Amino acid sequence: MQENSVIGIIMATHLEGDPFVDELSLDRWEDDPFPVYRNEKAVLLISGIGKANAAMGCTYLGMKFHPSRIYNLGAAGAADISFPLGSIYHVRKVIEPDRPDLETGLPHEHTPDTIPGYPTVTLATQDRPIKDPSERRMIFPQAEIMDMEGAAVVQACRLLQIRCLLFKFVSDNPQNHDIKNNIVRYRDSFRDFFCNKVLPHNCINHMAPNRSFPLNCNSER
Repeated sequence: MQENSVIGIIMATHLEGDPFVDELSLDRWEDDPFPVYRNEKAVLLISGIGKANAAMGCTYLGMKFHPSRIYNLGAAGAADISFPLGSIYHVRKVIEPDRPDLETGLPHEHTPDTIPGYPTVTLATQDRPIKDPSERRMIFPQAEIMDMEGAAVVQACRLLQIRCLLFKFVSDNPQNHDIKNNIVRYRDSFRDFFCNKVLPHNCINHMAPNRSFPLNCNSER
């Protein structure tokens, strides 16, 4: 696939994505089939919740805008209370507990791209949210955090041969399920983390009017 200097960002909801639209000075580009915001260096797509929405949204983003890489950003639940609310992690592996291998019975696995310098975790993606603490304990030996989109984004990016990186912040854990209010509480600090610490790894200058980034960097493939 043709590669250019544009980066893609895919997020599940406006609740998570709105701070990025403002900070990166993105304009509303289109509403159908997905809400898309963009400027000359970045495209943000709101996919909706769940693996099917994420796969379709990521494929649309990749095929229409040809980004050099796609970031899947957003909230995730923690499988254990040792991962505090608001903490941010870089995903090194994704599993699908609701998609077992037909022969081994083990969850299907995906390996996203990574960049050094961030705490990493394994992410479990499935279409059913897990709220019961006992169910979270069953996930914990295999994955530290859980979402409903990550695996689908990685799979779509691999099909399109686009680099794919995932960063997630903890919005709930076995003791706190107030997901919406926690997203609102921590989304700005997550935005600042991404814009100040992650974007400098891109070969992009002047992503937003008040930011500039180095033009020389190496691929993280």
